[in-house]
Amino acid sequence: MSHPQDARRPAKRDTAPRRPADPLGTPARRAALRLLDAVLRRGEALEAALPAATRAVHGPDGGLAHAIAAEALRRLGDLDALIDGATRQRLPDDAKARMALRIALAQTLALGTPPHAAIATVLPLVDGGPRKLVHGVFGTVMRAGATLPEAATLPEAVAERWHAAWGEEMVAAAALSLATQPPTDLSLADASATEEWAGRLSGTSLATGSVRLASGHAPVPELPGFAEGGWWVQDLSASLPARLLADVGGSTIDLCAAPGGKTLQLAASGKAVTAVDVSKSRLARLRDNLTRTGLSATVVTADVLEWAPAEPIDAVLVDAPCSATGIFRRHPDVLYRAHAGIVAEMAELQARILARAADWVRPGGVMVFATCSLEPEEGEEQLDAFLAARPDYRLDKITDRVPEALQVAIRTRGDGEHLRTLPGMLADKGGCDGFFIARLTRVG
Repeated sequence: MSHPQDARRPAKRDTAPRRPADPLGTPARRAALRLLDAVLRRGEALEAALPAATRAVHGPDGGLAHAIAAEALRRLGDLDALIDGATRQRLPDDAKARMALRIALAQTLALGTPPHAAIATVLPLVDGGPRKLVHGVFGTVMRAGATLPEAATLPEAVAERWHAAWGEEMVAAAALSLATQPPTDLSLADASATEEWAGRLSGTSLATGSVRLASGHAPVPELPGFAEGGWWVQDLSASLPARLLADVGGSTIDLCAAPGGKTLQLAASGKAVTAVDVSKSRLARLRDNLTRTGLSATVVTADVLEWAPAEPIDAVLVDAPCSATGIFRRHPDVLYRAHAGIVAEMAELQARILARAADWVRPGGVMVFATCSLEPEEGEEQLDAFLAARPDYRLDKITDRVPEALQVAIRTRGDGEHLRTLPGMLADKGGCDGFFIARLTRVG
């Protein structure tokens, strides 16, 4: 039983030290740390890891986390060189201290964040760890006046692979491309309005039906024409496969279609197109874009190795799954995920899809094969193997079907041609993604 005098006694004060509140912006840096861990340690795609990594942040903080992680991946080799130059003993690649320093330095050296804000928001990431080390290394790098080089450092394995395939000039161009934010290209629902849209969007056109935006444009959903479905985001290189089917009428199938840029192109040209993909979530984006643009396509959720059309078709676009190394400018995480084993796995899958799709095409029909890859195994070598196995197909000429700006990308093989876009092409106009594209006609 309590004594009446107890009520008059002062309550005991909690003398335990309280953890100071995290600086404003720290949750976004925690999300960036989770993204880097997902890519570098677990081998996940940056976009695939984004929902889980940013679940605890709100509004623009999710976009900031994505931007920080992407920039850290874009400049990973250069950031690590600065960190290693300021430490006596090399930090392990997956050490939280190294991750925190990558995030802080990427912000300061690439994104323009003031140094005091960059370090203050990453120190909580190493609570209970080497905070003094992180603070000291960051300070050493800043006092030295560090800057990032003009060309980014490619991962060694990637540089060696591309050097063997394409030579020193391509590797140098890829390093420059990696250091630069790529431009935003739009494909138009009405190609005849190219000049009008270029004017409305303050952009330029490198090909009919495509507009390249100037840097520093407003967020895509806020641009003129988005709400009414006048266009969709699609790199100029990515628009080429559907262009090669412009003269083909009848039934058209877009395999591995999501998120659907090529399906939208085919539909906008008036084709009766069936879009097939195994991913429900990615097809949801395609359906959203069809609704926004007012275009029409039949959408099928299915594994292309199990699905088949009911009758022979006039044209098929095999937008094959690949390592995606050709889009490294926009998705720098592929440089750390797409190792030689992944390339070989994707090449084997492509061969199976090509063999299956080739049987669906009627005699005289057309098949376009495309990959957003810079690996010959997923392009030139895949085409050679297909033609050797399928004498009922011939490689077509494509010169007259490719925009003038990319005529330099056309390569000849026997009586036909294929298209290979590489880093360095259109460099003075902002560059383009890496693609391999071939058009084939079934002759028997």
